[in-house]
Amino acid sequence: MTIRVLLADDQALLRATFRILIDSVEDLTVVAEAADGQEAVDLVAEHRPDVVLMDIRMPNLDGVSATAAICARPELSGTHILVLTTFENDENVAKALRAGASGFLGKGVSPDVLLAGIRTVAAGEALLSPAATQALIARFLATPDTDGFLTLPDAVQALTDREREVVALAAHGKSNAEIADRLVLSPLTVRSHIHRAMTKLDARDRAQLVVIAYQSGLVKPRPHI
Repeated sequence: MTIRVLLADDQALLRATFRILIDSVEDLTVVAEAADGQEAVDLVAEHRPDVVLMDIRMPNLDGVSATAAICARPELSGTHILVLTTFENDENVAKALRAGASGFLGKGVSPDVLLAGIRTVAAGEALLSPAATQALIARFLATPDTDGFLTLPDAVQALTDREREVVALAAHGKSNAEIADRLVLSPLTVRSHIHRAMTKLDARDRAQLVVIAYQSGLVKPRPHI
């Protein structure tokens, strides 16, 4: 199955570079390009891509606002947003994650990493560098934002012990397969725990689950787990 990608970046040369790279592999294809955030929202509604490569800083509507607009529409829930940024600790990346982005990558990553990232978010996984994610979360905690997720003690208390274990490992960047190995579970069981936790914490996807896990106090930032 071919993964359909929409490019959203105000730099035409960068879009052209991404298109050449993405169209060079059999399982990915670019279906549309947007030069600003509003155009991205309109084209997502028209083409329903699997993944949007979303630049943070664009005219008319920035990447954060465009992400929020796309994620707010239930009919576009099949589209996953991968944020591209120059700096991984950009506070706007944090806002994009809270708005519903499935992950982020620096614009300087290698072609193989970018292609793998597209496939990862298309499969419904979060693409979060553990170190960079914890730096972003630390910034959230230092400067609370009432427009983002709030502390949800009641919802967190509703999680089972196993769900907490799984969420904690996911929050530290572990994949379903890695969590399964760690807890001696099947990947399918891990996926079920993740989905139940997302439902209980009202998280749109795995990336939001990670953010809310930190902001609710379920997981504390630390270098390694």
